[in-house]
Amino acid sequence: MFKIYIYALDTLADWELGYITAELNSGRFFKKDAPGVSVKTVAISREPVKTMGGLTIVPDCSIDDIVVNEKSVLLLPGANTWDDPKHSIIIKKADNLLSAGGMVCAICGATAALANAGLLDQRPHTSNGLGYLEMVSPIYKGQKFFIDAPSVADHNLITASSTGALMWAKQIIEQLDVFRHSTLESWYAYFSTGEVQHFFALMQTLQGRK
Repeated sequence: MFKIYIYALDTLADWELGYITAELNSGRFFKKDAPGVSVKTVAISREPVKTMGGLTIVPDCSIDDIVVNEKSVLLLPGANTWDDPKHSIIIKKADNLLSAGGMVCAICGATAALANAGLLDQRPHTSNGLGYLEMVSPIYKGQKFFIDAPSVADHNLITASSTGALMWAKQIIEQLDVFRHSTLESWYAYFSTGEVQHFFALMQTLQGRK
């Protein structure tokens, strides 16, 4: 079973997590033989966290509860508070997860936190632009590994810009192998274009699933 940990911090960018959390938690489009998935919110403490949209999240567990192995996935959303030094503990955990073969998926401001820890210096990645990383991370040295794309998957590290949430979700789902290929392609086509034929194609891929 995959354990999905969603890092909750104040001013969390709600919309960046919407696609991926909804699909992993509901399992509505999972293939018949998909691996099990458990979704939990994690934070520095069990104290409630307020998102950018004004929603209150009561974390399910603390950072110490994260299991570090190849079946763990850490989702790091954007937020306006990543520059607070207290978040260095989750970035250290991200480093440990990457070394253990677990997945780390960072979007928007969370990529800056990875850059400030040197975790993007030697791996293909993206963010809100190369200039953004250079501006927010004086120690960043990963320029030659930067890819100008909405989302970039490099084995167990997936990074995205603030506008790359849909592609980011697609790449995470693909890495976890919980959708059939045809389902994932139709899902992405529908949500990226809004064209109704892709919705019906998506529904068709689910026939005979059970």
